[in-house]
Amino acid sequence: MVAIVAAGMLFFGFQMSRRSGPTHPLGLAHGTDAPDFTLDSLNGNSVRLSDLRGKAVLLNFWATWCSPCKIEMPWFIEFQQQYGPQGLQIVGVAMDDSSKEDIAKFAKEMGVNYPVLLGKEAVGDEYGGVPALPESFFIGRDGKIVDKIVGLKGRSEIEDSIRKALDTQPGGNSTASAAAPQPQN
Repeated sequence: MVAIVAAGMLFFGFQMSRRSGPTHPLGLAHGTDAPDFTLDSLNGNSVRLSDLRGKAVLLNFWATWCSPCKIEMPWFIEFQQQYGPQGLQIVGVAMDDSSKEDIAKFAKEMGVNYPVLLGKEAVGDEYGGVPALPESFFIGRDGKIVDKIVGLKGRSEIEDSIRKALDTQPGGNSTASAAAPQPQN
C-alpha cells in the first residue's frame, strides 16, 4: 500500500512539474529579452552580451568535465566558421570550478574559435539556473531568445536553431560592433 501511495505521489508530482512551466521569474521563453551580463574572457577582455546586439548569438553554458559538451564543441567550431560571416557569434560560458589556465588549455586543445567566458553562478541564475550542461540559448539579432536546448541534441537541431536566430532582424539600436569580428579566446 505504501508503495502504491508513493508511486502515485511521484507520478502526480512529475505531472505537475511538467505543466507548471518555467519557474524562473524572467520566464526565459521564446521572445524574451536575453538577460545582459558582463564576463571576463580567457584573454582578459570583458565581454558584454548587449555589445553583440545585431548579431545572432549561440550562448552555450558548458564545463570542461562535461562529456556531451565535448561532443558538440567541434560542431560549434564548424558553425562559427560557416555562419560567422552571416552574423553568428558563438559564445561559450565555462561553468565549472577549473582554473582559468585549465579552461584555456582545454579550449585550445579543442580548437575553439569563439570567445570563451569565465562563468559566474549569478549569470547562470539569470538564465534559469542552468540545471544541466550543456545548455544553449539562441539569441536573435534583436537580443531576444528564439530557442533553447538543454543537454546534447543532434547537430541538425542545433543548426536549425542557429538559422532561426540568424533569420531575425536587428532591433532599432543595433551597433557597428555587430559587423566587427569578435576577439578570439
